[in-house]
Amino acid sequence: MIRHAENTDLSVILEIYAHARKFMEEHGNPAQWAGGFPPVAMLRDDLADRRLYVVEEEASGRVCGVFFFAIGPDETYDVIEQGEWISDREYGTIHRVASDGTVHGLLRQVVAYCSEQITHLRIDTHEDNKIMQRAIVGCGFQKCGIIHVSDGSPRIAYEKEGKR
Repeated sequence: MIRHAENTDLSVILEIYAHARKFMEEHGNPAQWAGGFPPVAMLRDDLADRRLYVVEEEASGRVCGVFFFAIGPDETYDVIEQGEWISDREYGTIHRVASDGTVHGLLRQVVAYCSEQITHLRIDTHEDNKIMQRAIVGCGFQKCGIIHVSDGSPRIAYEKEGKR
């Protein structure tokens, strides 16, 4: 089950991101979320704006994943290099997908949920995040080019243009 995150979820969300950072570091991607990313202030803003979501195990109701989702322009995607976007129509953006490691196929669940809101989606990941790259492509996204996040570092950008 997927729902909007609540302030009471913040401690488990922080644990999930800590687990994800450790997992990425152990699997050849130490730079993507280095330094404790995402910061608590960002998560609090996303909570207040109702753009942060959690994934719960259906049987237990235990939170096992977290992600950001918003519909509308995302300045991160304003400039794309070494390629181009498939479409310029309104899209939804998925950022900061993380799991506690207990559930497989979490990204597929997230993409299915977001696709119910809007069929045109964008997502990005670090070049060292090979696991996420495979998962993104496995969910039907196409590699479109390179974008840069707020700190200037590059990310591989993907897009999925579903039927309207």
